[in-house]
Amino acid sequence: MIFGSYYFCFVQFSLFPLPKRKRGIAEDAASRREAIRKRERRVVETEEERSRRLSTMAHRGQDRGAEETEEQRNSRLSDMAQRGQERRAEETEEQRNSRLAVMGQRSQQRRAVETEEQRKENTFWGERNVYVSDNICKKINRRRAYEN
Repeated sequence: MIFGSYYFCFVQFSLFPLPKRKRGIAEDAASRREAIRKRERRVVETEEERSRRLSTMAHRGQDRGAEETEEQRNSRLSDMAQRGQERRAEETEEQRNSRLAVMGQRSQQRRAVETEEQRKENTFWGERNVYVSDNICKKINRRRAYEN
């Protein structure tokens, strides 16, 4: 039943797509130049600078997360899921196979080094995340059905 509801969410998203935004492409010349400068800075930054930058980003994300409502969070997660589905829908069979092969390799590497306790914890959180995302899809579908 879980996979059926994911399929239903995918159908819903593909029937009612949100406006597309090109990823990584800045609108005007000034912001495009700024984005290029940021990328160039990242290339030469030290490990300590990178760690500090990522830590700052994480704190900002936590602050935003503390302020957002459950509905805003669900909307954000739904948008992220939809963008992922759109990217996957546009990829070729070869790209898909390559992506899945890389995922499989990373998974094997992680499992090779994780302890039994970590394995139990990862299983718990993996099952919880499936449950949460399934509920988000159900809420979205109920809201859309109610609106129609």
